[in-house]
Amino acid sequence: MGHSAAHAHQIAQAIKAQGVLVRVEPGDFLSMLRKQEEPLVVIAPAGFLQRGFRYLISYKGLAFHTKSRDPLPLPPRAEVVQAQAISIPG
Repeated sequence: MGHSAAHAHQIAQAIKAQGVLVRVEPGDFLSMLRKQEEPLVVIAPAGFLQRGFRYLISYKGLAFHTKSRDPLPLPPRAEVVQAQAISIPG
């Protein structure tokens, strides 16, 4: 498993262990990304019947996610992990 995939796995495990997942609007999500020097962003399709994209990042010890119909303009310094899915508890 590569470094990026391992880090994404650690984020996913931390979310399971802590149960902390914060949904934010795409604009707020992008604001958090801009504050990070080298953010790790996990991206997946929105879902089977939905169009768009899901995004997940870790910021100051919490996991944040958003959904957007259109691709978000990520900063060039972002490390991106393409996932098959991001499961968000209901």
